[in-house]
Amino acid sequence: MQLTFTEQVQTATIIVGVAKNVQRATVQAVEAFVPVSDFVKLGDIQTEAGTLTKIPVAHETVKRILFIGLGSGDVSTETIRNGFGAAAKALKESSVTIALDTFTNDTIDAQQAAYLAAEGLVLGGYRVPNYKTTSNAQDVTLEKVAFIGEEDEAVLESFTVGCIYAEAQNEARSLVNMPPNLLTATALADYAVDMANEFGLEVEVLTKAEITELGMGGILAVNQGSSEEPRVITLKYKATDDWSDVLGLVGKGVTYDTGGYSLKPKDGMVGMKGDMGGAAAVLGAMRVIAQLKPAKNVVAVIGSTDNMVSADAIKPDDVITMYNGKTVEVLNTDAEGRLVLADAVVYAQQQGANAIVDVATLTGGVIIALGMDKTGALTNDDELFETLLEASIDTDEFIWRLPLTENDKKRIRKSNVADYNNSPGRDGHMIFGGGFVGEFVGDMPWIHLDIAGTSEAKSASPIGQAGGTGVMVRTLAAFVEELAEN
Repeated sequence: MQLTFTEQVQTATIIVGVAKNVQRATVQAVEAFVPVSDFVKLGDIQTEAGTLTKIPVAHETVKRILFIGLGSGDVSTETIRNGFGAAAKALKESSVTIALDTFTNDTIDAQQAAYLAAEGLVLGGYRVPNYKTTSNAQDVTLEKVAFIGEEDEAVLESFTVGCIYAEAQNEARSLVNMPPNLLTATALADYAVDMANEFGLEVEVLTKAEITELGMGGILAVNQGSSEEPRVITLKYKATDDWSDVLGLVGKGVTYDTGGYSLKPKDGMVGMKGDMGGAAAVLGAMRVIAQLKPAKNVVAVIGSTDNMVSADAIKPDDVITMYNGKTVEVLNTDAEGRLVLADAVVYAQQQGANAIVDVATLTGGVIIALGMDKTGALTNDDELFETLLEASIDTDEFIWRLPLTENDKKRIRKSNVADYNNSPGRDGHMIFGGGFVGEFVGDMPWIHLDIAGTSEAKSASPIGQAGGTGVMVRTLAAFVEELAEN
């Protein structure tokens, strides 16, 4: 995207922020075109947060001014991001000018405003890929952005970083939205290899034969009923020559989940193409990390397969041996993601990880507990979690920590025939699902993120359409940057 500063506006649309108490900056930006204060008083310009008002202008170059309502009182980062997202949906041209100082205040400076504008414009401009043979859609791709005022390289850099974050989230969205006949484990691995080659990451992909030789019994058990081979994908970002102090990002990559013999109802199966949302989040975060190059070593591991039904499929009452040699009594074949993740976190440790964050669309229990708009978390390390929480506050991706007690761990370890069982019951389901993965992490600092509710949106928002959200891409990337700075 081409970025410039301008004193003479040459684009058809100027984007201006307007609060209930009209700021002088707003008037200065567009007073030559529109009597802003008068229009606000008359109600011709809406100032409520999230509202858009288009005012046509009779001028040689400027055709319209698009006002974004900022509300009254303190303006939040989310209000600005969402405002630009709504603006992106309303744009009819590929070039805009932003009156950036109309989005700044005592807590949000020009650099942060530029970053939020970039995120909003890129996220709001996202369109879900479709496979229609005919379409009347006239999508607009934003190609040029100018800012009113004098040149400021720091502002341009912040806008560019915001674009990188948002583009990575959009990539994750597209992965989640792909039909499962197209995004198999093999296809997901191919995508990861292409991304690694494009952005200079080390990559390794384990085939079924190699997974079998290593004895990754959790992944193999879930894959038993499938005609598609599983894959284990590893990406490495090396910030230093010394491969130490490594953060592991582990993603669940179940490309379709029928529930296996613990079969989902027909309505529950629709949308299960998105059961690899954790893998998409990890891949998106690695895309950002590779471009921004924080001073933090990171290894990403994704276990990928589908969970199908056949004569060979895993059954309730089966006992399997995991990658670390522990045994598991399978009580529910629809509790498959934790089996995949358990092998993947052990492999991440073997690849040098000193701390682990796993991300997964793991349980319906997190939706019952927290709703569709909150990501659930478990952790064994308060300090690590606080750093992640700070990153999530910066990105406006809500995370809520749930407890993991010794009584919970006892229930996971309760089995007459094996070391663990994979499904202690429906009560506390989210805790038992994530807690199972924690058993394979051990004492290493660890955070589990259950995005079963937040990975998909049932309806459109200012920064996205219905479908995959790409949630946690920006939070994970920001988290790595926070660790690099501390």
